Amino acid sequence: MKMLSRKIIPTEDGSSTIFIPEWNESYHSRHGAIQEAYHVFIQNGLNLLSTKNEISILEIGFGTGLNSLITLLETVGKKQSIQYTGIEKYPVNSDEFSLLNYPESLKEFNPKVKFEVPEVQYFYNELMKAEWNNFIEINPNFKLQKIQADFLEFNYYENTFDLVYFDAFGARVQPELWTEELFGKIYKSMKKDAVFTTYSAKGSVRRALIKVGFTVEKVPGPPGKREMLVAKK
Repeated sequence: MKMLSRKIIPTEDGSSTIFIPEWNESYHSRHGAIQEAYHVFIQNGLNLLSTKNEISILEIGFGTGLNSLITLLETVGKKQSIQYTGIEKYPVNSDEFSLLNYPESLKEFNPKVKFEVPEVQYFYNELMKAEWNNFIEINPNFKLQKIQADFLEFNYYENTFDLVYFDAFGARVQPELWTEELFGKIYKSMKKDAVFTTYSAKGSVRRALIKVGFTVEKVPGPPGKREMLVAKK
C-alpha cells in the first residue's frame, strides 16, 4: 500500500481521528473514537481478564495510539502489569498525533480518569514518541513495544498473548487483513483461553475466525454498530 494522505477530523463524541480521503476510511468510528475504543477493547477485551495480574496484549493496528493510551490509564491503581505490543506499518507522525485531542476528550468522556489533562498528555507523548522494537517502560505497570511491520509478514511469537486488539482498517479497503491466513498466525500467537476482540461483525470474518480454531461470539457493538465479535482460543 502506498502512503496515503491523512487528515484530522472530529467524531461525534468530540474526540478526533484520522481520515484517509482516498479510501473514505477513518482510523476510528465517526460515531465516536473514544467511545468505540472503550466499548470494543476495554469493555469487551481488557475487562474480561480482570482477574489476571499479568497481561500480554497484541494490537494489530497501533495507529493513533488511542487504544494503548486508554489501556494504560485503566491500569492506574490496579495490580495488573501489562506488556503491550503494537504493530503498525505506517506510523502516525508527530505533526499528526499532536493535533489529536485525546487527553482532553478522555478526561471529559471518563471522569474516573485519575490524571489531569497535562498528565494524560504526558503519557500520550511517551507512548507515541517511544522508540520502536524494544520494550519501553511507560510507567511501572505498563511496558510498550511498538513494531513497524506488515501484519502479514510479521513473525508472530507463539503462545505469547492473553489479549488481542484487532483494529486493522476495514475489510472494504483491506480485505487481505481479514482472512484465515492472518487469523491463523494470530491464533498461534495466543495463549489458551486468550481473548480476541474486534469492531467487525462481518459474516466472512466470523467464519474465518472459526475456521482457524476460535470460538466466536457476537455481542452488542459500539454506537453506530449493531454487533461486534469477541473470540476465544
